[in-house]
Amino acid sequence: MCYGEGSLANVADEMAAISAVLIRQAKARGLTVGAFLHSDEAKAFSLVLADGNARYSALSRATEEAIAKDAGMTVAINAARHALAGKSDYSAGAYFWDGADLKSNLTNHPKVLLGIRFSFKEHDIYAVGDHKIKEKTEYWMVKDKTGKTVRGAERGRYDCTYESTAAFGGTVFWRFTPEFLKATGNKEFK
Repeated sequence: MCYGEGSLANVADEMAAISAVLIRQAKARGLTVGAFLHSDEAKAFSLVLADGNARYSALSRATEEAIAKDAGMTVAINAARHALAGKSDYSAGAYFWDGADLKSNLTNHPKVLLGIRFSFKEHDIYAVGDHKIKEKTEYWMVKDKTGKTVRGAERGRYDCTYESTAAFGGTVFWRFTPEFLKATGNKEFK
């Protein structure tokens, strides 16, 4: 998957970071990496499993000999092994990523519509800048004296759902902002 999702530049750190995110996603769901990669959740998470991605298909069908002769495939295998061995997490704790569609589909990009911010300028590899949303306020839902569910005290506010953690090759890595998690009680991985 890291080969199919990674940029054509075959950047080792990018592929290792994608692999780290996949491992983190699997663990967060209480699954092994293999079980996650064969799940419907993985198909929704990574389009290479369902969209006929040529790179993903090529590596999936490749023999060990063909992989050894292809520099990009070799980088992908080594990057995946790096992540599986628990070595440096180049994603810096990310749960998500985006590629070139961040720029090509900026006005309709799902993450942009929910608000993005770059933790460091270097992460903004597509020069799209931060995109905040109108501040949202979330409230605790409580039962009143009659047992009716009503809005209680303020839980938190946020104007950005995602923040960058790293960027390599053609991929930006993301996690939910602390403000979003506090306000919504959302899980880090969904």
